[in-house]
Amino acid sequence: MQHETRALTIAPELRAENGVKTARGYAAIFNSRTTIGGWFTEVIAPGAFTDTLRSADVRALIDHDTGRVIGRSSVGTLRLSEDEKGLFVEIDLPDTTDGRDLAVQLERGDISGMSFGFRVPLNGDDWSIIDGMDARTINKLELIEVSAVAFPQYTDTEIALRSRDDAKDKAEAQRKLAADANRQGFSARTLAREADQEQRFRRIS
Repeated sequence: MQHETRALTIAPELRAENGVKTARGYAAIFNSRTTIGGWFTEVIAPGAFTDTLRSADVRALIDHDTGRVIGRSSVGTLRLSEDEKGLFVEIDLPDTTDGRDLAVQLERGDISGMSFGFRVPLNGDDWSIIDGMDARTINKLELIEVSAVAFPQYTDTEIALRSRDDAKDKAEAQRKLAADANRQGFSARTLAREADQEQRFRRIS
């Protein structure tokens, strides 16, 4: 299943309460424009996660590895919320090798950020030009997973670039339709004017 990933270089914090260790932090920040791979800039709009948080069964992973699950939203070991800042994540770490290792890595500072995997549904993003560069605004997305990552980075721009190209093709098609409609309207007006002149000429003659 193809999806995109985005990362945030703000390490989650570790908290311990009643014998449970919890990793807490932001996986996404709203209205923070970021350059993606040198190809385009991108910003996530407030509310982009609203719909997906109502229904998605999201997993928490280590480095996007689906074989290293450390939490799940449907059972409450992963809690996700959207506030004015962005997407906030809380993961109750399991008493497993990955869970214990992650707790130690957070304490040591080995984990440097959070990331999330997502898909953008049809019409979920808009493209424009800002300062001479393609600019993407994500208004709605489908959240698949969140991850604690050692190397927050963007490596998958292909899907987004396809979205950009589709948007450009759609805009070009709309421009052509508008131009054709304008030409047809001009032709219709010209014919109507000629017909009116012909009728006036016949009445005079």
